[in-house]
Amino acid sequence: MNFFNLISFNTYVFILNNVNIMLASSKYIPSWLLVSAFMVFLMIIIGGITRLTGSGLSMVEWRPLFGFLPPMSDLEWTRVFELYKLSPEYILKNNGIELSEFKKIFFWEYFHRLWGRLIGIVFIIPFFIFLFYKQLPKQISNKIFIILALGSLQGVIGWWMVKSGLVNDPSVSQYRLAIHLSNALLILFLLVWTFLDTKEGYSSIKFNFSLFVFLILSTTIIAGAFVAGMDAGLMYNEYPFMGNGLVPENYGEYKILDPFENPASAQFHHRHLALLTMVSVLIYCFKSYKNNNDLKSKKIAIFLSCVVFFQFLLGIITLINMVPVHLGVLHQTGAVILFLGLAALMHRNNIDKKIN
Repeated sequence: MNFFNLISFNTYVFILNNVNIMLASSKYIPSWLLVSAFMVFLMIIIGGITRLTGSGLSMVEWRPLFGFLPPMSDLEWTRVFELYKLSPEYILKNNGIELSEFKKIFFWEYFHRLWGRLIGIVFIIPFFIFLFYKQLPKQISNKIFIILALGSLQGVIGWWMVKSGLVNDPSVSQYRLAIHLSNALLILFLLVWTFLDTKEGYSSIKFNFSLFVFLILSTTIIAGAFVAGMDAGLMYNEYPFMGNGLVPENYGEYKILDPFENPASAQFHHRHLALLTMVSVLIYCFKSYKNNNDLKSKKIAIFLSCVVFFQFLLGIITLINMVPVHLGVLHQTGAVILFLGLAALMHRNNIDKKIN
């Protein structure tokens, strides 16, 4: 081993040891959770961009261990492009596109999968270090293990979703899309709730008005996944009417499955759930502001009131403009911000014992 290799090796060992010592302290757990939550937040936004740009079916193979790097040679690009040419999306929608065009849609799906791998690295390595040094508090350890399980499952759900669009119809199942988004939101919720447990005090979920509002919001977001999965935002691009009335003409024709398989009904339900969400959040924020002496809770309530109003308005603007990518991404981002803000306010209002 020469002098420079020895220096490099010693530097590596020094950095590794100091990182281990640093992470061995439980005071770094909130930062770890916050960074992980922020990365999941971005992952949901990247997923929305992937969907809106029509990029989600560009990668027709799943290589969980060896798919970290993109195609690195012309030969590899040709290989993945030839695989794509066998897919229903190429045959029925993108027939005749050039390799340069394929690379554009390939980017977002590749980046979406890459970001998922990076989240795994950022979460799992510190997790094992904290576990090894026995720094995980008992109050949050169960949530951490659930997050780890759900995160591991998310990659499988993602491929299961993509696979539904590689058989006959070049579109993913709206059911699988909704499950994929639901699991992502659940992971994000648990990360943020656990982070707040470590920073502000342990809080429990109570069956009260705050939970009702949170469930209404969550249902509205998942209903949006069904709208996206069936491209239902590209029809009835006016508000408040849908065609000749407030209710679409073919509403209910699929009977019990109508909310999930009829695009018109999916949009109808999303519209009115959004209205119910706005009213419920405004009432909850007013009650929180009026009945809470905590200044931070009052600020969150004011912030959420503004966000939910503009989110509702943005939804209408996105609809009447036939869901352009930039407005669709903004609308999804607003939904996740509202989701996080409501979770934070609910956590503060339900706190059992504050940390001094």
